Amino acid sequence: MKIAIIFGGSSYEHEISIVSAITMKKVLKKSELSFIFVDKDRDLYLIDKEAMKSKHFSSGEYKKGKKLTLQQGGFAIGGLFGSKEVSVDVVLNLIHGRDGEDGKIASLMEFFGIDYISPRIEASVISYNKLYTKLFAQSIGVKTVPYQHLSKSDERKIDFDYPVIVKPVRLGSSIGVSIVKEPTGLDYALDVAFEFDTDVLIEPFIEGVREYNQAGSKSSDWELSIVEEPHKEEFLDFEKKYMDFSRDSQVLKADIDAILEKKIQESFKKIYEPLFEGSIIRCDFFVVDGEVMLNEINPIPGSMANYLFDDFEAMVGRVAANLPKERKIVIDYQYIHSIQSAKGKA
Repeated sequence: MKIAIIFGGSSYEHEISIVSAITMKKVLKKSELSFIFVDKDRDLYLIDKEAMKSKHFSSGEYKKGKKLTLQQGGFAIGGLFGSKEVSVDVVLNLIHGRDGEDGKIASLMEFFGIDYISPRIEASVISYNKLYTKLFAQSIGVKTVPYQHLSKSDERKIDFDYPVIVKPVRLGSSIGVSIVKEPTGLDYALDVAFEFDTDVLIEPFIEGVREYNQAGSKSSDWELSIVEEPHKEEFLDFEKKYMDFSRDSQVLKADIDAILEKKIQESFKKIYEPLFEGSIIRCDFFVVDGEVMLNEINPIPGSMANYLFDDFEAMVGRVAANLPKERKIVIDYQYIHSIQSAKGKA
């Protein structure tokens, strides 16, 4: 299978997208890979597999590569004698944050008729915005952590007892996230978050909460990963998550009973189907007093959560073979012709 991995983007998470793409080079060993880099200016470059090293991008060396354009059905390399198509079967969207997770790449792929593994447009809009994620989950019967929404212009008054967590609404990888343990720290935490976004969520910091990660997809049938219980500190900051995104070996299954595992999996299925068809996502859940609550949806998880699956590459192949297709609309100008006929015009 020929897979084009698209990564980078105009995003605060640009660098961790590069790390994820390099990891895919190690993980997808049987597939024929090509790498499409989206730089900070949103120019597209075809990157040689051998050049997939972090320094190639940080040094600007990638600009010596072949520049790509989009055309109906795929990507192309321009030249003096016309363009040459880049041969791929499917595009794997690995742009974290803006551009990749907000629906821009999905829109481009749909518009140019390119098969791609990623959340579709509606799923991207809902999962990119943490407030929309909360509202969506609640509407389908999946409980969430309590929250308060604040905009930059709102009064800085919160409804929860301390400590609390402050999160930008439209960012991942713990960028701009702070734990505030007393009222004197709130203004600073909000200032930090508002550097990245115009809106934030405030959530209570739940001491001793158990967290579990469930990844998966649905092709002809459900493709669920193991349930992982990440062992971490109060929360993973940007640097720790940066390193975490380079994981390429399977982790251990959480030591939980079958009842809790089923609750987590059923919540995941409610969230996934049908909105996220055609994608591989990871949901992070909190469990408090036996109650499963959605913490967040990772629509394009770091290194695609490959470390949670027995055979990640085989699953990618099955997802690629069962992608949802946009409905074909027949345009035959019948309405215009009927008006013209009624007016006696040819």
